[in-house]
Amino acid sequence: MIYPDNFEEKIGFSAIRSMLQSYCLSPLGVTEVGAMQFSSDEAIVNVAHAQTDEYRLLLEQMPDFPLHHVFDVRECVRKARISNAHLEEHDFFDLRRSLFTIHQVVGILHPDAPENRVGEALYSLTDGIATHPQLVQRIDQVINAYGQVRDTASPELARIRRELAQSSGTVSRVLHRILTTFQAEGLVEKDVTPAVRDGRLVLPITPSLKRKVNGIVHDESATGRTLFVEPTEVVEVNNKIRTLESEERQEVLRILTKLTQYIRPHVHEIIDALHFLGQLDFIQAKVRFAAAFRAISPQVSSEPYVDWIAARHPLLEERLQRHSAKIVPLDIKLSAEKRILIISGPNAGGKSVCLKTVGLLQYMLQCGVPIPVSERSQCGLFTDLMIDIGDEQSIENDLSTYSSHLYNMKNMMRQAQPTSLILIDELGTGTEPQIGSAIAESILNQFYRKGAWAVITTHYQNLKHFADHHPKWSMERCFMTATRCVPCFSWPSEGPVVRLLLRLHERLDCPRM
Repeated sequence: MIYPDNFEEKIGFSAIRSMLQSYCLSPLGVTEVGAMQFSSDEAIVNVAHAQTDEYRLLLEQMPDFPLHHVFDVRECVRKARISNAHLEEHDFFDLRRSLFTIHQVVGILHPDAPENRVGEALYSLTDGIATHPQLVQRIDQVINAYGQVRDTASPELARIRRELAQSSGTVSRVLHRILTTFQAEGLVEKDVTPAVRDGRLVLPITPSLKRKVNGIVHDESATGRTLFVEPTEVVEVNNKIRTLESEERQEVLRILTKLTQYIRPHVHEIIDALHFLGQLDFIQAKVRFAAAFRAISPQVSSEPYVDWIAARHPLLEERLQRHSAKIVPLDIKLSAEKRILIISGPNAGGKSVCLKTVGLLQYMLQCGVPIPVSERSQCGLFTDLMIDIGDEQSIENDLSTYSSHLYNMKNMMRQAQPTSLILIDELGTGTEPQIGSAIAESILNQFYRKGAWAVITTHYQNLKHFADHHPKWSMERCFMTATRCVPCFSWPSEGPVVRLLLRLHERLDCPRM
């Protein structure tokens, strides 16, 4: 369980997701980053980190790894399923380059390839991926290196383009002769050249020359000082050119339709192969992120555990670097013996940053994203991540600031279990300090009784004393043996405050002797 729904925004993971998307080479990778999800499955998380680490090692040994031409042609490939539909020239050009990239990459990642230098995690991505070298070869027979249909794609197309070239040459020669004559007579400027209007070659002349050129006026300039005239001598040839251009387009469509039919049986396999490219793009984005923030992809234990050395909040570090400042790393440890960490200190002292660092890095870790910690760090998994930070006042839901905090506490306590990590900033604030501190201590006791893990920031003196100076017991020992809510020890026997606290304790299901 991830609580609340805007967890990613609260801890800053949305910015990390956007950053990863900016490192992607194509929309295929961007899609994979957008689909990235939190997982508490040890195998899934470790495979994700292993893939990133293997790709990093691969790039170190093979800097020219051919993940260059990655194009998102999924929509046009899906269009190929429709009968009589066709892909355009640029679609085939991008598809051909993507298929060739897939063919190269799969060949490199295969364990039998002589250049293979990776492990099982990356190779497992290639399982079931078809490379289709025959499609690449077939597209090469039709589309040239500039993304255009070859003249040799069919005998008919070769004939049409040959006649087009001859007709265009004829028109050019006639217009050049007429223009040279006008230039020799000083009727037009020396730098004037033939122009194209409505697909027809024409002469740009001044209105005073209109009577000297027999032909059709197709257009005039915005100022009216230039007319675009098609001389009578080239009208018939231009008509032929227009006819040939129409025939050329029809023949190109026929060729493209036939080529589309050739790939239609392989659409599903091509979509799977493009998804594979997207996964590789996502992995390389994580590698670039790791290089930028000196992050690592650790081996993750299935048990809840946090032992991070030199942990850094990546967004804070990036902001400080822009101002030529350095971040102060954190050493954070939560273990089965000491699973609740209470942080206190002055305002603006970094308590909330520490809290958000824990939440962000743990979420990144379980999404398979490298985290900026020392390689000596050890990491575990949690099934639940829950946070209460900031002002959640809601007019629509009729919740005050304090009511919203209590509502969050109720939901957290219902969900809390030995594999839950709970992050609370300023536990118990928003009401009168004496009441808030007592309720905060009771809530903290409940979390510990349920075996939950937590990082709590506070200014309350009673929580600090409870953690550090409770007679003869550490915080962990005291919580473990408590049979009643600790604040009850010091309550008066009667009064409105006591009655209020008792009602709240009943709602929180807190035991009291």
